[in-house]
Amino acid sequence: MKRHACIMYLHPGKEAEYQKRHNEIWPALKDELHRAGVSDYSIYWDPKTNILFAFQRVADDAAHDELAGKAIVKKWWHMMSDLMETNPDASPVCDALVEMFHLD
Repeated sequence: MKRHACIMYLHPGKEAEYQKRHNEIWPALKDELHRAGVSDYSIYWDPKTNILFAFQRVADDAAHDELAGKAIVKKWWHMMSDLMETNPDASPVCDALVEMFHLD
């Protein structure tokens, strides 16, 4: 099991809507994430910078990488694109972080 972390960039004033949409995450999207081996997935918001910190455990990098091609994931990205910085394909700008320390 690998740990992945990244930061994303929320537009100012969009935090309530961002949280609302995640509170109502689609069951089909949750199922797709679980099928891809994603677990222990959390997103934190820094109100001082509007940076989102995302952490997840991934069982299989290949299955995780295939998520970007799934229709349900693309639909989610498009639905969320008005709230955050995105790439041309509507995926969130997600800058990977390098793990410097871990303690179980």
